[in-house]
Amino acid sequence: MTDFPKPSASPNKSPVSAKCVRVCQNRTCRKQGAAEVLATFQALAVPGVTVTGGGCLGQCGNGPMVLILPDNVWYCGVHPSEVPLVVEQHLLGGQRVKQMLYYRFHTQE
Repeated sequence: MTDFPKPSASPNKSPVSAKCVRVCQNRTCRKQGAAEVLATFQALAVPGVTVTGGGCLGQCGNGPMVLILPDNVWYCGVHPSEVPLVVEQHLLGGQRVKQMLYYRFHTQE
């Protein structure tokens, strides 16, 4: 008879969803400095946070656009000098940076 692994006493828990920072790298955002914003996020690596450059986020002219998932928080007009504030306040502290929120999606803030 073959021994099969016994189920563990504790049920498998789904992992805590990690955060993802998406920085638009489409043409308009790149003209507004999105490459530097992406590089700054990557230089300030936070454990458990994935930073990626992505295609158009559909908000051209308001960039560089940054989308934090799974929080679904949008930041607009992000300057590389503001990235440390987003890292410290949002990614590490769990608080949105209100003055940088994209007004079209965060009107009640």
